[in-house]
Amino acid sequence: QVQLVESGGGLVQAGGSLRLTCAASGGTFSSYTVGWFRQAPGEEREFVAAINKPTDSTYYGDSVKGRFTISRDNAKNAVHLQMNSLKPEDTAVYYCAARIFNLGSRCFDQTLYDCWGQGTQVSVSS
Repeated sequence: QVQLVESGGGLVQAGGSLRLTCAASGGTFSSYTVGWFRQAPGEEREFVAAINKPTDSTYYGDSVKGRFTISRDNAKNAVHLQMNSLKPEDTAVYYCAARIFNLGSRCFDQTLYDCWGQGTQVSVSS
């Protein structure tokens, strides 16, 4: 099992950008499907984006399509989430998750992931 640590969260104004990083240890991250999920106060955790192995095909939640980009950084054993054109409704704790399996189109299903990070707070002011 890999251990995951998220970083890069913070406070940003609406329209701004942040890049989140999920760094892995204890395994080769390129062998894992990696997903990003987020949870706002009082809300259920929702799917944001995922990148599958081995094809690196990507999937996005409807609310972030065209604004967020997920990518691998194999040299650093990490996955990034570039978030542009941020909106106040993007405010949440962002979690990365991983599974050593090609989840394909089921990558939105958080119950299929077995490794989770501790989360990083993203706050977007209006």
